[in-house]
Amino acid sequence: MKVKLIFALALLGVLAALSAAYLFGVRSKPQPPAFAPASNPYEKGIYANGLIESLQGSGENINLYPEVAGTVTTVLAAEGAQVAAGAPLLQLDDSVQRATTEQLRAQAEAAAAQVTLAQASLSNLEDQWRKQRASHALDARSVSRDALDTARHAVDVARATLDVAKKQAVAAAKATQAAQVLLSKYQLKAPVAGTVMAVNAAAGGYLSPQGAYDSYTGAMLPPVVMGSGGDELAVRCYVDEILIQRLPDPAKIKARMFIRGTTVDLPLEFVRIQHYVSPKIELSNQRTERVDVRVLPLVFKFRKPANMTLYPGQLVDVYIGDR
Repeated sequence: MKVKLIFALALLGVLAALSAAYLFGVRSKPQPPAFAPASNPYEKGIYANGLIESLQGSGENINLYPEVAGTVTTVLAAEGAQVAAGAPLLQLDDSVQRATTEQLRAQAEAAAAQVTLAQASLSNLEDQWRKQRASHALDARSVSRDALDTARHAVDVARATLDVAKKQAVAAAKATQAAQVLLSKYQLKAPVAGTVMAVNAAAGGYLSPQGAYDSYTGAMLPPVVMGSGGDELAVRCYVDEILIQRLPDPAKIKARMFIRGTTVDLPLEFVRIQHYVSPKIELSNQRTERVDVRVLPLVFKFRKPANMTLYPGQLVDVYIGDR
């Protein structure tokens, strides 16, 4: 009886092993991709990672830094807002500088008043001296020589006083003007018309000419990042150094951009080559990790499609070909 039971259990084990082997050997059907991967539209196209950015004549985006340090009192611009040239973006605490400017302005007004008084005094003394000279010319006994000399010396002193007052007024006006210029630096303004892409500052935060401290990354970020705005954006492509020799002539370069996560591809217009092969960096705004690969940046531009939203900093796939 025991032998039969052992044989039965062994047979069941064999059947279980064969069933498990069959079930685990069956290949499951792979899931379809979320979107079709970018395919090379050119016969000898070169692939490159692309980064959408603001269209600039040179450089990438417009990073704005204050010229003075201080605490942010008001954030005047919102991210994504279209601003005109000269529009205020951030206001720093300027209470001390404003008080200093008002004090210097009062001193300048007082110095200007002193000039007015000195001019009036000089005019009065010159008039008296003129009358004494006229009287002495008619009758030498009417005015003594000592009185004439005293009047002349008084005029000389008044002229010197007026000259000093004018110099003090000019110095006070220059000091006031310099204080007003410094006061204006406590407000960060847009240098050009464009789009506010990022605001890395908040009311109560501290800014310096080095930027705003980011507690997440430990890096100093520009307080405000602006783009040129408009209907066109740029794409900066990083071509691997081993593919540089395969690049077409700049006059014949053409390219297409593929938006990740979609089936959309757009034609690109060649703008320029940045003539410096630089170390490749991770395409992220969180790190600048260097690797042992160098790349050549190429800049293209394109017109934003009406039915799609694209943002600077977005990664895209780019194929570069020959016309």
